Amino acid sequence: MKEDKKVKSIAKRINAYWMRRTVLLLVLVDVVLAVMETNEWLIIRSEYFLPFLTGAEALLMFLQYRVGKDRARRLLQPLERITQTAQELSQARFDSEKLHHLEDAIAGVSTLTSEVKLKTGDKELQGIEQAINDLLSRMQEAYREQTRFVSDASHELRTPIAVIQGYADMLSRWGKEDEKVLNEGIEAIQTESAHMKTLVEQLLFLARGDNGRTQLTVETINLNQMMSEVYEEYQMIHPDRAWKIETAQEPVTVQGDDALLKQTARVLVDNAVRYTEEGDKISLRVRCKEGSPCFEVQDNGIGIKQEDLGHIFDRFFRSDPARARSTGGTGLGLSIAQWIVERHGGYFDVFSREDFGTRIGVVLPQREEKEE
Repeated sequence: MKEDKKVKSIAKRINAYWMRRTVLLLVLVDVVLAVMETNEWLIIRSEYFLPFLTGAEALLMFLQYRVGKDRARRLLQPLERITQTAQELSQARFDSEKLHHLEDAIAGVSTLTSEVKLKTGDKELQGIEQAINDLLSRMQEAYREQTRFVSDASHELRTPIAVIQGYADMLSRWGKEDEKVLNEGIEAIQTESAHMKTLVEQLLFLARGDNGRTQLTVETINLNQMMSEVYEEYQMIHPDRAWKIETAQEPVTVQGDDALLKQTARVLVDNAVRYTEEGDKISLRVRCKEGSPCFEVQDNGIGIKQEDLGHIFDRFFRSDPARARSTGGTGLGLSIAQWIVERHGGYFDVFSREDFGTRIGVVLPQREEKEE
């Protein structure tokens, strides 16, 4: 029980460090905005801007607290097992001096310093030493990912907040008398608010997924039927594209969560629409790839650069940032799709060429038939 309290205390300190870094980042953003206002580079109306800024910062702090707390606890689980092993060795009359030496070495290690390794110099402790070093490497990588995620999320939220604040100022100055300005401002604020809502929902989905709080509702799914439903939806939503669907002659079934797999298909179709011009063809396809169920979305749009193919599932990554922003992309859709597909035991099959188009397929495990 005493060791468990120590692990919890370490996890709290690690999360507290992450929280301080997040606070410093947010303070830096606030200082930059204050300097811009002082130099009249940006006019800030507190009655419009502060509620948005406060809400965004509160959301980031909440995400950091929840995600960081659980992640630190999970990363320290191997340390708990190491502690239990150390206790068992001690009960087996293991040399107490070796244990004290190991404890001193662990106490002198900073888990937040890059490339720090535990070195005891004792051959009998090499197994424990390696286990602790592996744990430190994972914690350092998780810390880097967490820092990058918070920074990217701050950047993504800053843009719509700035747009909303700008139009709010414009409405305050001229919108009451000028109907054209009023309509333009309202439309822009609605658009950016919808973008922020989508971004926040996607962030919460990923946070719940990382914490293991998203559970799959597994059932038998007919991919032919699922893709036909998606095809009909987008024919109605985007009639300006040339839609085509190819389904298998025989039913192609999988075991999975129908809502999440359909969400994956919609992410792929949304990307196809976003990067193709009006009148271009988008094909939806259901087939078996080497005996495994597969559904695909193919377009003849701008394609993806070869050097970008390895990063398209990274959070907030955009192959064409300027165009993705103008068409409402958040850079999280494919990250969500990857999370869903991995939880179903599947993988992506991606083929793309610049100015030729992109084909992304989702390959899922074969359905196991129950014996009668």
